[in-house]
Amino acid sequence: MKRIFTLIAMVVVSLMAMAQTNQLVWANGRLIYGTSIESIDSLTYGEMEDIDTLHLLLPRTIIKVVHDTVYVHDTVYVECPETPENPDVPIETHEYVDLGLSVKWATCNVGANSPEEYGDYFAWGEVEPKTTYNWDTYKYYDGSNLTKYTGNDSRTVLDPEDDAATANWGGAWRMPTYEEQKELRNNCTWTWTTQNGVNGYKVTGPNGNSIFLPAAGYMGEGSLYGAGSYGHYWSGSLYTDGPYSAYDVGFHSDYVDWYNNGRYYGQSVRPVCQ
Repeated sequence: MKRIFTLIAMVVVSLMAMAQTNQLVWANGRLIYGTSIESIDSLTYGEMEDIDTLHLLLPRTIIKVVHDTVYVHDTVYVECPETPENPDVPIETHEYVDLGLSVKWATCNVGANSPEEYGDYFAWGEVEPKTTYNWDTYKYYDGSNLTKYTGNDSRTVLDPEDDAATANWGGAWRMPTYEEQKELRNNCTWTWTTQNGVNGYKVTGPNGNSIFLPAAGYMGEGSLYGAGSYGHYWSGSLYTDGPYSAYDVGFHSDYVDWYNNGRYYGQSVRPVCQ
C-alpha cells in the first residue's frame, strides 16, 4: 500500500545521482533523515508556501547532506512504497551513543557542536537561550502564578513545543524524563575527567559505550555560575511536589545527585531518542 508524503527538499540533484543515498527532509511536521531515494516512485516540484518558517525549522542541519546545492524553494511530493523503516530516526547532523539503556543519548548538548562544548542554556519549558534568567523573564509565570505545568493542569512532562531538544533538533529528539536520567545515573559508571581541556563526567553504560557531560555550570540572572566545576542538566519532568521546580541531574567532581531546581534557571539540555 503506497503512502503520500509532502516533503520540503533540502538537496536538488539529478535522480540518477540521488539513487544511492538518503535525503534530509521535512516530513509530516518534523525533520527526518529520509527514506532511500531509490524507493521513491515520483517527484513533483511545486512552490513552497512558507520560506521563513522553513529557515526557522532548519538551524544548522544542512552541512552533512550529500552534495552542495541547496534549494529551499521547492515542495516535493513523494510517493513511496511504504513508510520508511524508522521515520523517527534522528537526523544525520546529530549523533547518539547506545549505552545499553532504554534510550540513546546524544553526544553533545543542544547548542553545541562537540561533546566538550557547553552549548546553550534553557529555562525549563523554554526553547531559546536568553540573557537574563529569573521569574520576571520566565515564559510560564505571569508575575503571580504559573500559567502552564501548574501542578493542577495534568501536565507533568514537557509538551513537544516546550521541549528544547525537540524544538531545536526536531525528529525524534527530546529531553530525557526523570526516570531516564535516573537510569543513566544508577546504571552507568560516572568518572570525573578532563576531555580536550574541559572538565566533566565520562558516563559509561553497561555495554561499555560512553558519553561526555561537560561541567557547563548554570545561568542565573545574567551570569554563568560554576562552569568547569558543576553541571546541571534538565529533565523534561516536572517536580510535582513543588511545580515551581523541575527535575535535573547535577554534579560536581565529588558527587552526582538529583535536584529540583527553580524552572527559571538556565541549564544544559542533553537530548535522547529511542
